[in-house]
Amino acid sequence: MCIRDRTKDLKFLFEPRGVIVTGVSSHPGKFGFVALHNILSCGYEGKVFAIGREESTVLEQKVTTSLDSIPENEADLMILCTPVEMNEELLRKASEKGVKAVFCAAGGYSETGEEGLKAEKRLVALAAELDLVLAGPNGQGVVSPPAGLCAQIVAPYAPKGRIAVVSQSGNFVSSFLNYANQTGIGISRSVSAGNAAATEIIDFLEWFSTDPATDVALCYLEGLEKGRDFFERIKTITKKLPIVLVKGGTTMGGQRAAASHTGSLASDSKIFEGMARQAGITRAPNIESAFEIAATFATQPLPSGPRVLVLTTAGGWGVVTADAISNSSELVLTPLPNDLKEEINKLLPPRWSKNNPIDLAGGETRDTIPELLSIASKHPEIDSIIQLGLGIQGNTANLVRTGKFYPDHGLERIVNFHERQERRYAEVSIKASLSSGKPILIASELATTQPNNPMVKTIRDSGQLCYASANRAVSALNHLVRYAIWRNQSN
Repeated sequence: MCIRDRTKDLKFLFEPRGVIVTGVSSHPGKFGFVALHNILSCGYEGKVFAIGREESTVLEQKVTTSLDSIPENEADLMILCTPVEMNEELLRKASEKGVKAVFCAAGGYSETGEEGLKAEKRLVALAAELDLVLAGPNGQGVVSPPAGLCAQIVAPYAPKGRIAVVSQSGNFVSSFLNYANQTGIGISRSVSAGNAAATEIIDFLEWFSTDPATDVALCYLEGLEKGRDFFERIKTITKKLPIVLVKGGTTMGGQRAAASHTGSLASDSKIFEGMARQAGITRAPNIESAFEIAATFATQPLPSGPRVLVLTTAGGWGVVTADAISNSSELVLTPLPNDLKEEINKLLPPRWSKNNPIDLAGGETRDTIPELLSIASKHPEIDSIIQLGLGIQGNTANLVRTGKFYPDHGLERIVNFHERQERRYAEVSIKASLSSGKPILIASELATTQPNNPMVKTIRDSGQLCYASANRAVSALNHLVRYAIWRNQSN
């Protein structure tokens, strides 16, 4: 079976009708127990079967000692949590029962040396013979929120969203899912590729590009055995699906660590960088920024150009944001169009900045920001907007609400007004982006320092991202523009 045919079959990893877990015992620290617990606890509605050394009941689930007792064609996926010496026979039995895909969480394969490599090659050859999709070995598992599936040997489980994750490091899958829980920007699929012995990173990326639940792919990669094949295939993927990638093993020390971690040989950093740029891959310097960039792709429209307008309630924020835009590789701090300037003159007192960034200088009324945002987002010479200074009223309300004089002295009314305004500002920003088809990124340190601020909470509840700083918003927007330019030129 060719690679592309195999890739089309990856749906059985992410949307199985039923799941078999092997290596199940009553010990809550064992892989089999944890995998079974997660599948049963996160909303999966398909049938679940547990295989262990002894017949028992674990987590109210019947455990049997053999796949012989499992009905045929009721499970598409098997999670292997059993030792190396047991797994080849389990593959044969699973195939007889109609299993289509296997995730091997067990270690002891190529990452351990020559004997493990031989066992891995036997497992791969057997899976190919039986026409089984094989993911892993030495991986954490599969998560698929659209199917309610958490078939992995660790936490966490993430909310449903539009970001697909594939990683050669299971720990970074957990990191990305942790960020999904923190921000509310959810996941469509995630998989720890482990040693990627049969199903490689590129196979997952190809399948994600055909997955209607996915808008962007997020990838951590250490090494490639078939670099040329990877880049030839990924150039086709990136024309329709943004790929945000973190590359490990870019230094000698990192390359040694990669070899001992997943058995991967890290590729030459300079060659990789050049090929990634040609292929339209979005490179991220670290895990945190990678998730933030992917979240931006998943929640913002692609800009039609590089021209950015900065809207701020105070001057300092605008100054540092103007610096960040000017220092970026793709963005332009666009001169303020005369007709837009005339419209703003009608909304603000004469002390406003008269330039981009638009500094309101404290001259706004309750309706100024919504009106200004509506006008600016519709202007044909503005491609995107970065909005700063929201959340101040909500921050004030929080201090008053927690003070000793609240709710007396007329304070309840002003607190409610401030919080209502913050919710309104956030809602208007989201609406303006949707109606104009342009990115509008809101940045405030309150995203992390006061996540229950009504502005921050409203953005999160709407499925958008509030950036913790203007610099981070600028960086994410720069990647969107770079990708949009590349895709326009490549199509």
